[in-house]
Amino acid sequence: MFINKSDTGKNNLCGEKIAALRIEMGISQRALADRLQIAGLDINKNAIQRIEAGKRFVTDIELKVLSTVLDTPVNVLLEEHTQ
Repeated sequence: MFINKSDTGKNNLCGEKIAALRIEMGISQRALADRLQIAGLDINKNAIQRIEAGKRFVTDIELKVLSTVLDTPVNVLLEEHTQ
């Protein structure tokens, strides 16, 4: 049976990287949501929180806009975090 989760059990690969980039930019989850909305993506702070925690799937459309707003290539967002 196929399961739509990463090896770590999260619903996305990009959440941790999004959180790190957002923190590096010095902005809040709400500010990131605001920037994404300005870029045309209808998303709120709660969705950002769930994405960063790996509790929400991320569509390719969302990934593209996140990449633009965070000024980071999509492939970088998809790199899995290794500890």
